[in-house]
Amino acid sequence: MPTLKSISYFLSTTLKVNIISDIAYNGIQVAASDNIKKIAFAVDACEATFKEAIKQNCDLLIVHHGLFWGSGTTSLQGIDAKRIQFLFKNNLSLYAVHLPLDIHPTLGNNAHLAKICNLKKSLPFAEFAGTKCGSYGKCNSDLNLLVKKLNSTLKTKSIVLQFGKKQIRNLGIVAGAGADAISECHQYNIDTLLTGEFKHSKYHPAKELGINIIASGHYATETGGVKSLMPLLKRKFKVTTLFLDLPTGF
Repeated sequence: MPTLKSISYFLSTTLKVNIISDIAYNGIQVAASDNIKKIAFAVDACEATFKEAIKQNCDLLIVHHGLFWGSGTTSLQGIDAKRIQFLFKNNLSLYAVHLPLDIHPTLGNNAHLAKICNLKKSLPFAEFAGTKCGSYGKCNSDLNLLVKKLNSTLKTKSIVLQFGKKQIRNLGIVAGAGADAISECHQYNIDTLLTGEFKHSKYHPAKELGINIIASGHYATETGGVKSLMPLLKRKFKVTTLFLDLPTGF
């Protein structure tokens, strides 16, 4: 039977967790069970995913958005304490991986979106926390047709701001929250930015630069990464895997 440590080592090595700069803590966040038979995968670490993972008799939950961010947890109280207590009480371990899962060239969220968009000759861009967390490349597609394909594939309703031409030539992709990449889009001659959620403060800069925005949902653009890990771990460790789909509407 695989152990939490062996699964963590495999994931961290595969995703190059230790060499990618991030604002999140990547790796084992809660070690509440040692032997792993069944693994749940989800976008967010929260009470709802914890309860569903336990209901499904899982030993480990792997998420994109974990519990620990920034300089680290200095105090456990309130909702944080409640979540941690719940995990230990129910012997559910937690592993989180943020930017390393966004940018992995084959398993990552951006790679998943790039495949949908048929992105060609992609290169990294959109620096965040010392890491280029997006990719851009050639995409010969009509804006409306691409949005229709994204909506269908991701089961989402994209928000579209058509500030440029309908015919896309150079597409930038930043899964999740990529509004701050607008200035780099202009720098790299990117005419359309695909991201999860956009924000008010970047509306006018995007409009004045003539850059189209496709905001397909933070949640929807970040399901591909965790889903890609499922067959990998199932094959490697002979464990049972399942995806917990708990969309937020954002």
